[in-house]
Amino acid sequence: MRAARVFALQALTEWGCTDRHDDVRLCVSELATNALLHGVPPGREFRLTVVNDGSLVRIEVRDSGNELPEVAEGRVDDCRGRGLRLVTALADDFGVIAHNPGKTVWSAFKNTTRTEGMSCDGDI
Repeated sequence: MRAARVFALQALTEWGCTDRHDDVRLCVSELATNALLHGVPPGREFRLTVVNDGSLVRIEVRDSGNELPEVAEGRVDDCRGRGLRLVTALADDFGVIAHNPGKTVWSAFKNTTRTEGMSCDGDI
């Protein structure tokens, strides 16, 4: 997960989008962890894309698993299942796009610095 966090934060820093670093870092970590635990068969990678369209920064994690994630309600004493709840609480928007095969899970953050549109992607 460290490589995914570093990749995303490096892109945001290069673009001058530094006001939501902590929120983005946590969401990248959660989405990437979910891809590894639930979406990527052993021996495969996932793709992390960071998009800045000027008004929004969007984090996208694509994997080859067909199971669509659900935001779990969870109990207070549960040890797992809180990741997507954190993502939906921190991000300004969240969603899933189904592909054949796989899916893209994304979260979006309002960009208060209003920079030009750019994107970076990489296999992690």
